[in-house]
Amino acid sequence: MKRWVILGAFAAVGWAQTPVVVELFTSEGCSSCPPADQLLSQLESGRLGGRGRLLIPPPPGVEIVAMSEHVDYWDQLGWKDRFSSPLFSSRQQDYGKAFRLESVYTPQMVVNGETQVVGTDPGAVMDAIRKASKQAHADVALSMSGAMGVSFRVSNLPPGSHEADILLGITESSLVTSVSGGENSGRQLRHTAVVRSLSRVGSLDPKRPGEYSAEAQLNIRPDWSRANLRLVLLVQDRTTRHILGAAAVKP
Repeated sequence: MKRWVILGAFAAVGWAQTPVVVELFTSEGCSSCPPADQLLSQLESGRLGGRGRLLIPPPPGVEIVAMSEHVDYWDQLGWKDRFSSPLFSSRQQDYGKAFRLESVYTPQMVVNGETQVVGTDPGAVMDAIRKASKQAHADVALSMSGAMGVSFRVSNLPPGSHEADILLGITESSLVTSVSGGENSGRQLRHTAVVRSLSRVGSLDPKRPGEYSAEAQLNIRPDWSRANLRLVLLVQDRTTRHILGAAAVKP
């Protein structure tokens, strides 16, 4: 089956490595979040390190798909985060229910929708990434279909999967904010893989096996830096919230 959707603009290839999605729920108004932002940047670059800390590379054959999702519930506490959205707060609440947490928090990292950890704990994050990399995953691919179009396909959902949503996100890296209020007042914050948009572009029913394919006409906002953008496709189980497969490409 084929669908048409409207998204943002890119060049694309399929994954040669196993993708593991790391979502960071963060806020510019949270004083505990900048170290987690830095950790996400290190994960995306494939190199962890710091003062007196051994380098901890991702497992061989694993590609980190980083997504920084800025929540909006900090916005009334002295600083409004320009990247925040109620969409990401709602997404975090969905994870909170799936993980049976008493409350959500920042900074929180969610790995492949399967494990949640404090976003400043590199050991816990790497353990979750290793675990996720060993799980069965769907086949997901992206490719260009013309100068301003992209196509994607999904097949082979893992056994035991429920109905799943296909989500498409656009992330932007190398973003800098000089904060003048709230807990981070006076600090310059650097962000990577900030989710600029995230939308549902399809759904899958495991009772109807076969390949799902779709094409999209692409547009990006002029205030986004094309050189720093990335397109991320997620296949997410509606029941468990597990990410069953993913792919990502640069423009």
